[in-house]
Amino acid sequence: MSSAGEPPVIVGPVQVLVVGFGEDRFKGEIMPELKRLREHDVIRLIDLLFVTKGEDGTVAALEESDLSRGERMEFGAFVGALVGFGAGGEEEAEAGALAGAAGFEDGRLYDDADVWYLADAIPEGTSAAIALIEHRWAIPLRQKIQAAGGVALADQWLHPEDLIAVGLAAAGAGGVGAS
Repeated sequence: MSSAGEPPVIVGPVQVLVVGFGEDRFKGEIMPELKRLREHDVIRLIDLLFVTKGEDGTVAALEESDLSRGERMEFGAFVGALVGFGAGGEEEAEAGALAGAAGFEDGRLYDDADVWYLADAIPEGTSAAIALIEHRWAIPLRQKIQAAGGVALADQWLHPEDLIAVGLAAAGAGGVGAS
C-alpha cells in the first residue's frame, strides 16, 4: 500500500505458472528467455521456485525474484490489503496489509516447507517450477480500458490444448459450424 503523497502501487495481472519437467533436457534456454522478457519490461518475476529431485531422491532448489526485499514487503502489503478489503472492508484491508508485509519480511516468498511440498509431489528424476509472473505489458492496456469506462467481464487464458478440445468436441457433434 502506498503512503499518503506517494504514487499508488501499480501491479499488472499476476499469473501462477506451474511447470513439470520429466527428464533433464535443460540446455540453458529458459532463463535467458525469462531475462529477455524481464529486460524489456514485458514481465516481472515476482518469484520463481525451481525444485529438482535426483534419481537418488536428493533435492535441490533455486529461488529467484526481480523484487528487492523492500519491494517484496510492498507487494505483500498490497496483496494482503486486497485480501483484507475483500474479507471485510477498510479496517481488514489495513490489517491485511500489515500481515502481508510481515509475511514477506524475510525477503522470501517460499519457505523450506514449500520446497519439500513440491519435492514430495514430483517423482525422482524430475523437476518442477512455480513462477509468479507479473504481466507488465498489460498495465497500460488496462489503464486505457479503465479510462474509457471499460470493465473486465471475463479474463481467461486460452491455450492451444483448449482449442484442440473444442475441435474434438465439435467433431463429436458433427463438426465445426454444425447446427
